[in-house]
Amino acid sequence: MKIKIAVIEDEAAIREMYVFKLEHDGFEVQAAQNGEEGLVLCENFKPDIILLDLRMPVMSGDEMLKKLRETDWGSHIRVVVLTNISRDEAPAGLRLLNVDRYIVKAHTTPAQVVETVEAVFGQRTAAQQQ
Repeated sequence: MKIKIAVIEDEAAIREMYVFKLEHDGFEVQAAQNGEEGLVLCENFKPDIILLDLRMPVMSGDEMLKKLRETDWGSHIRVVVLTNISRDEAPAGLRLLNVDRYIVKAHTTPAQVVETVEAVFGQRTAAQQQ
């Protein structure tokens, strides 16, 4: 069974790059261009992990994550924040929304993002086996 990943990113070139890389590495991937679309996508797709940008039009990533965490179906989805906002500039409430990793895009290659996804999913698998 393939790991399902939702990529929520407003910049088309970046979104397409991550979708391409993740699909190439064997993941099932769907994408959305803002938090509002991302929420609908996640409800229908039921991803294992979300790669979530923070600054997006229509609905920001932190707003989307807050709404996701308020649902039964979205309360336990793993989330990797993938943004160019430093941790110091991140919204204060983000740390309360159960984020697995925080990655600054400018400092991370797509291959490192794949490694992070595999590590986060590996932690989940280990926890489920206990």
